[in-house]
Amino acid sequence: AYEATSGIVVVDEAYAEFSHGQEQSAISLLPNRPRLLVSRTMSKAFAFAGARLGYLAADPAVIDALRLVRLPYHLSAFTQAAAEAALDHSQELLATVADIQVQRDRLLVELAELGYDPYRSDANFVLFAGVEDPNAMFEALLARGILVRNVGIPNTLRVTAGTPSETTAFLEALADLTHRG
Repeated sequence: AYEATSGIVVVDEAYAEFSHGQEQSAISLLPNRPRLLVSRTMSKAFAFAGARLGYLAADPAVIDALRLVRLPYHLSAFTQAAAEAALDHSQELLATVADIQVQRDRLLVELAELGYDPYRSDANFVLFAGVEDPNAMFEALLARGILVRNVGIPNTLRVTAGTPSETTAFLEALADLTHRG
């Protein structure tokens, strides 16, 4: 993609920690690519969604240009303190990533067994196709206390990997609704 354009190329690695190949990062591609920017966030793997905290890796000239337009107080004292605390406990926080990966991969297998078509995922969620009426299924699952996302792609829903009990509850409800359907 980099050679195909003269513009800036941004690689969003928000879900990198959940990837099957965690060692693969576009950061290694930065040398000699002054138009390549790689962003990472703490909002996913660190369960830090409200903080909107992350970093950008890029050519020093790009970083200098961004500093010129950055707001002077772009991080609150609270966000900075919370980030420091999260980094101090990063091993514990990142340990949950492996648990979520197990549940995500379980969803891939069991959704297929139920007759759906899950898409391979390197995130903490699974998009699956084969949902006859996504709006009706969304509402039926919601009525059972299970929240999924209808992202507007025809005949699909998206489910976030959670705890083993959450995964079981979702799969049992989906199986019941699928077989009643």
